[in-house]
Formats: sequence, C-alpha cells, structure tokens
Amino acid sequence: MKPFASRYLLVAAFSLLLAACSSAPVEQATAPAQADAWQQLQQNIASNELATAEDQLAALQAQSPDDARVEQYQRQLAEAYLQRSQIVLQKGDVNAAATALSRARALMPQAPAVTGGDAVTQARKAELEKAEAALKAAEAKPRARIIDPTAPSTVVALKTTDSRALRRQLDDIAADVVSYDCEVVFQVPRTEDAPWLKTLLEKRVRKLDSGFELQQKHQIQRSLPAQVVLVPHQR
Repeated sequence: MKPFASRYLLVAAFSLLLAACSSAPVEQATAPAQADAWQQLQQNIASNELATAEDQLAALQAQSPDDARVEQYQRQLAEAYLQRSQIVLQKGDVNAAATALSRARALMPQAPAVTGGDAVTQARKAELEKAEAALKAAEAKPRARIIDPTAPSTVVALKTTDSRALRRQLDDIAADVVSYDCEVVFQVPRTEDAPWLKTLLEKRVRKLDSGFELQQKHQIQRSLPAQVVLVPHQR
C-alpha cells in the first residue's frame, strides 16, 4: 500500500504544479490587452482611420474615464479631423469638409487642455475658426460649371462650328470666370478667331459683373482646334 500511496501523492503534486503553471499566463494577460487597446487607437489615428479611432476612444473612456490618456487622444483626434477638413476642402469636397469639421468641433470641448487660455489653445481655436470661415466661403460660392476649382487650370475645347452650343459654353465659362476669378487664355488656330471669342466672353462677363477685371490673352496653335485655358485664382 505504501508504494501505491507514494505514487498517488507524486501524481497529485505533479498535477497541481501543471495547474499552477497553466494559470500563470492567464493572470498576466489583462495588462498587455489594455496596453494594446491604446496602441491600436494611436495607430488608427496615424493611419487616418478616424471614425474607428473615435469609437475606440469612446470605449476606452467608458472603461477608464479618469485615465489621462483620454484627454491626450481627444486632442489628437480633434486635430486629425481638423486637418482632414482642410485637405478635403482644398479638393472641393464641401460636404466631407463640413462633416470632419463638425467632429473636430465636437471633440475639442471635451478636452480641458484644448479649452484653456494658453497660447497653444488659442492657436488651435484660431485654426478651427479659420477652417470654419473657409468652409462657409466655399459653401457660399456658386458651384463650378466647367472648371475644376482644385486644378491649376482647366482646358475646354470650344465648339466653334456650332454657334448655339458655343454660346452655351461661353455662358458657363463666363460664370466660372467671375466666380473663381479665372485668367483666360484662348488657344486658336487662326489669328482672326481670337478677337471675336474675346468679345463674346467679355460681354457675358460684364453682364454678370460689370466691375470684374477680366484678364484675357490668346495664343496661336495652328495644329490644334480652338480651345480655352481657364486658370482660377483664390480670392
């Protein structure tokens, strides 16, 4: 009986040792998981996955409302949304700019360090106000008819063989010239084409805005059909 009892005790001790070893990693798993959540949040902000990052931040804030990192990432996320609004507004996407700007405005008041009175805070507020003013100006500006306002220039082939279609083209060109302060360059195959095209456009521009300073010039391109290059300027 004694050998059997000894073997039984040995097996029991070995089983307890295995159980202790297997339970140790489980007890240590919670701390790295929490650290990974903050790290993933930082990565999503850096990769511009802002909606996902905002959801993650809300979940982390609910779990640890007093964690100092909540305020830090609120600031980062607000600034990332502000930067996005400026980028998409430059590309002409007013709706996306408005959405991003509203998220930046919503996040900023949540972070005390962003609502204080120091110089950095005032600079952030000024940047936000500037972005909002640019958005309002873009929303108030008429929609472009022909040009791409975000491109350095737009080339339009003129329908000189169809007088009705040409008149409609020039109406649209005149509207964009006034709205986006465009310089106009007519490229024509014959010298005599330039004066009457300039005259037709000038009449339309004067009708829209009699005080507009129209800048027109022309180039002779004998190997190309008539076209116009419109170069918008930011007012």
